[in-house]
Amino acid sequence: MRRFAVPFAFAVVLGACSAPPSDQKPAAEAAKPAAPAAALATPPAAPAAAALPPEGACGDQSAVAKEERLANTPRWTTASEVENFGYDVFRGDAEEGPFTKLTASPLAGAGTTDETKKYEFRDDTIDPCKDYWYYVESISTTGVREKFTPVFKAAAKRRAAAPK
Repeated sequence: MRRFAVPFAFAVVLGACSAPPSDQKPAAEAAKPAAPAAALATPPAAPAAAALPPEGACGDQSAVAKEERLANTPRWTTASEVENFGYDVFRGDAEEGPFTKLTASPLAGAGTTDETKKYEFRDDTIDPCKDYWYYVESISTTGVREKFTPVFKAAAKRRAAAPK
């Protein structure tokens, strides 16, 4: 029987940041579920037009100081874990892949615990003008790997400045 990260519940949140991760909202605040449609007292308003990301420089950010780079930060939470060694984070340019492993070594898991644990990985190697797709893979203490999250999208953080 395979035993490893058994999420009682999990949430995946992706944020953009240009400041160190300590300045970001906790995942629990960002992952609050919306009220069910049946519980709404008034009909929902028509969705607003999607706001365009701000204009700015595109491409490689390696010349920018690490703490000033725009980044995607996948976050996930476990309610409990069983024989969990850790997690690897993968990124692709399309929902179908191909995906590249971003973590040089796995992010440490909590082993076996009934306590809630929060995890995050800051990806500052992005082109801020591109959409990316991510997923997280769990690794058991026996080496069994399993996709832990669904594939999720991180929208571009900015768009190319209009030519003058």
